[in-house]
Amino acid sequence: MKNKNQYPVAQKIAKELTIHDDTRIDNYYWLNDKENPEVIEYLNAENAFTKSMLKHTEEFQKTLFEEMKARIKEDDTSVPYKLNGYWYLTKYETGKDYPIYVRKRDTLDGEEELLFDCNVMAKEHSYFNLGGISISPDNKLAAFSTDTVSRRQYTIQVKNLITGEIYSDKIVNTTGSATWANDNKTLFYAMKDEVTLRSHKIYKHKLHAANDSDEVVFHEKDETFNTFIYKTKSKKYLVIGSSSTLSSEYRFLNADTPDGDFKIFQKRTKDLEYNIAHYNDSFYIISNIDNATNFKISTCNETNTGKGFWKDVIPHRKSVLIEDIEIFKDYLIVNERENGLNNIRIISWDKKEDYYLPFNSETYTTYIGNNPDFDSDLLRYGYNALDTPGSVIDYNLKTKQSEVKKEQEILGGAFKKENYESKRIWATASDGVKIPISLVYKKGIKLDGSNPVLQYAYGSYGSTIDPSFSSVRLSLLDRGFIYAISHIRGGEYLGREWYENGKLLNKRNTFTDFIDCSKYLIQKKYTSNKHLYAYGGSAGGLLMGSIINMNPELYNGVLAAVPFVDVVTTMLDDSIPLTTGEYDEWGNPNHPEYYSYMKSYSPYDNVEAKNYPNMLVTTGLHDSQVQYWEPAKWVAKLRELKTDSNKLLFHIDMDSGHGGASGRFESLKELALEYAFLLDLEGICG
Repeated sequence: MKNKNQYPVAQKIAKELTIHDDTRIDNYYWLNDKENPEVIEYLNAENAFTKSMLKHTEEFQKTLFEEMKARIKEDDTSVPYKLNGYWYLTKYETGKDYPIYVRKRDTLDGEEELLFDCNVMAKEHSYFNLGGISISPDNKLAAFSTDTVSRRQYTIQVKNLITGEIYSDKIVNTTGSATWANDNKTLFYAMKDEVTLRSHKIYKHKLHAANDSDEVVFHEKDETFNTFIYKTKSKKYLVIGSSSTLSSEYRFLNADTPDGDFKIFQKRTKDLEYNIAHYNDSFYIISNIDNATNFKISTCNETNTGKGFWKDVIPHRKSVLIEDIEIFKDYLIVNERENGLNNIRIISWDKKEDYYLPFNSETYTTYIGNNPDFDSDLLRYGYNALDTPGSVIDYNLKTKQSEVKKEQEILGGAFKKENYESKRIWATASDGVKIPISLVYKKGIKLDGSNPVLQYAYGSYGSTIDPSFSSVRLSLLDRGFIYAISHIRGGEYLGREWYENGKLLNKRNTFTDFIDCSKYLIQKKYTSNKHLYAYGGSAGGLLMGSIINMNPELYNGVLAAVPFVDVVTTMLDDSIPLTTGEYDEWGNPNHPEYYSYMKSYSPYDNVEAKNYPNMLVTTGLHDSQVQYWEPAKWVAKLRELKTDSNKLLFHIDMDSGHGGASGRFESLKELALEYAFLLDLEGICG
């Protein structure tokens, strides 16, 4: 590595990658070895360069950080929820980065019991995450998991909540989730493959037994599937699930007999997706059986669970996507989506009631909250909108009265909802399809093309980016930015077909939709190409890489966070975490058709000698989802080929992974860096 014009220049070592009689030359393949001191030297040089290029914004970054932090209530407490006779709460204390988990018996006036203080647990670690907490049925034990590397490989331990003792049981390399049988001494958990990090085995652990005596109760051998285990809300069954992108399979066992054998609910069938819930003596199934593209709800008894015995409860509707259900003793709650908007449907088991909760906005998000109490008459749900802070609401299913249990406080006194406006507009894609865009901005903007716009999207895995409130985003809105979410194909905003039309051999629709939204925002004078900025992370980082290869002239700047940009090489390497499980999303490049299509849009493979926008690329050294070397190689190749003098900055968190820094406020420093980059390009540094 040498230094050219002050920015780092990675050494070129040509590596030939040949398949299907096609050879690609990868000059930066060597960067995938983080044990190589030269790799670390290069990453450190990139960090130093970024720091030097943004040195003039350091005070501004501090201002932004303090501004964002000042809006957040530091001494905060979650809305309590009741489970098995205890009220559970999560607290934050002033000056502390991590949550504190407590509970109270019977009433909220009861004595507080400390479960976990993550501030103490995190003291010796540069990264810390408490994964899952699972309370035993007798309320005496808690299985908990921790990750101190940020690679999502969790260690499970057990704490005695009566004595405070942490038992010697220590199970490493798990997904972080543990499930108790009803005997209070048998734990089930999912183990990860140490190389691919695929969750591939379900183990049974007896309390205080040596780990090497743990029994494998299920081995998922299909490399395109992941496995997991949970207990039904009714507490009657332990359920082992296996899922791929397009298929699923479940096994179940009475939780009173943990040493019994799991029974297959419905064996896996290509393209059959289903989920199960239990109520009384029946199971309820959400599935896409019988071409139910947007899913339907069926039921069956506990004895005959195969698909031949499923009877429709809510049939398939072409315009309505069923996303989830919640079961209470007297009601079935259905989370639906129609025309992109969330709906909560309430149906009484006696069929006397069937109605929707009313929502009046087009830029809101609502969701079913934490409702662990099967016998409750209270439905907890959440609501927020692009211009409205979040609320946690309890809705009484009997009286139909709502009680707001908590509203998000925006401290500082400057925020007033009425100062902001949000709306939904529709762009027309190149193939004539209408693409929704959710917008939020401070009132008073003029459509003269001078407004800076930050356009965000994801567009993969059927993951819907709902329009939701962000207090940190106010630092952009208050400085004149418009924030836009493009609900592009590849997500499920407009139903399952919206997803199907943005994956595999339709993947290019994701990129062209985003570009067409950009052109529409410019055409309607919300902004211009001198003030338009694009932002995406992970698979959304792939989106960023693709749009700047296709239409770089549309954007003044781009933020690409943990970007998945070396698509072909990654999808050809089945030792990399997630690869085999994603063939149904991207295609398997071992097949020529998918290889050619993937290569046609893979950002790394399509970097050219041309002008690119200003760019800030971020990653984490320990990322298990998108390995750090993808953005590292991409940046190196861009540096080699781009013909402009625009900024290209690369920031690597040497302590974290895919989710960024741990701690409540550390992540704000990363956001402050990104926002300072954008605002500096706009000449706004105050």
